[in-house]
Amino acid sequence: MRARWIPLAALCVAAALPSAASADTVVAVGDSAISGEAGRWAGNTNQSASKTDALGAGAYDDAGGAESTPGCHRSRSAEVHIGDRVKSVNLACSGARTYSRTSDGKWKPGLDFAVSGANKGQARMLQDLASTDPDIKAVVVLIGANDYGFADILETCVTNWITSPSWWKNYCHDDSNLTAMFSAANINAITTNVRAAFNRLKQAMGNAGYDESRYEILAQTYSAPLPLSGGMRYPETGWSRQSVGGCGAWNADVNWARNTVVETLNNTVKNAVAGMSNVQVLDAVGALNGRRLCESTVGLLEEKGVATWQSPGAVDKTEWVHQIRTTSTIFGPYQLQEDGHPNYWGQLALRNCFRQAYNSGAPRGGACARGTGLNAKGEPNMALN
Repeated sequence: MRARWIPLAALCVAAALPSAASADTVVAVGDSAISGEAGRWAGNTNQSASKTDALGAGAYDDAGGAESTPGCHRSRSAEVHIGDRVKSVNLACSGARTYSRTSDGKWKPGLDFAVSGANKGQARMLQDLASTDPDIKAVVVLIGANDYGFADILETCVTNWITSPSWWKNYCHDDSNLTAMFSAANINAITTNVRAAFNRLKQAMGNAGYDESRYEILAQTYSAPLPLSGGMRYPETGWSRQSVGGCGAWNADVNWARNTVVETLNNTVKNAVAGMSNVQVLDAVGALNGRRLCESTVGLLEEKGVATWQSPGAVDKTEWVHQIRTTSTIFGPYQLQEDGHPNYWGQLALRNCFRQAYNSGAPRGGACARGTGLNAKGEPNMALN
């Protein structure tokens, strides 16, 4: 082949032109607590749903007018979408476990390399993404709750409260199906599975040609959705705890949920990644403190005299966790799978914290702490300590 002659002047001009700058990429992997579940709703109300509807009916449509994976509920308010010219990719899925499966006819991609027709596990999706994107700087991961049966815990505790009188309380924390979930043997097994899931994510990045020095994995912990019983604004007797607040559970079960369930979920994550290279912990357990479901420091819109979620000061007066609803999910617009998750405000608060953890492309761990008011991006003010 004959060599092509290029004028020296042209080479000099080409050398002087700056190369196109490529934006960093951040990726979210995991379950509903990070996919953006309940991210449609800003606060809670028992009046018109439109008063808290921040994103509308298309809140979870991440593929034009539909969901790319039905039921994953990857909302536009999900924490991974930090903006500032940083590309964000949400691979997380509501209902995800450490392994892929089909549930109620819907594909639930786990943190594995599964391939089933056009469906893929999240580790495989991450590998495919990393193979074509050389600029991934952070992969934030939240996983483990569904391996413990988070939805079953919610359902059991609320059902036990509704169906038992105050003089003969039927607690959920001593039900055999729940005690089995939190046995030492099961905790050890799930911790092993979570650690394997993190290793698969590292493997996915390695398979795509990434050296560990080029990116960081942030192992996020779960935020507590409820306060301890002393911080609940409705009494455990009567019906208001559920009929008004959407948080029906006996005090002993509320305390168990915080001190055993949340602690176990988060210790599972921390123990799973202990000593693992290229992984830092992003601790979100206290991120929603003071704004949790049924907490005495906040209230429903109508309880606080707030007209809509857009009213001045709404972010500091209303809840950042979606109500646990029952019959009101039958006809919509609320959905049962949204129950008990960080809502629009909660997701944006976690986004603010994650942006700080992304740290302009030099990711770091830390603990999220709530502030007051909104920043210039319309997010709750947060600190990463």
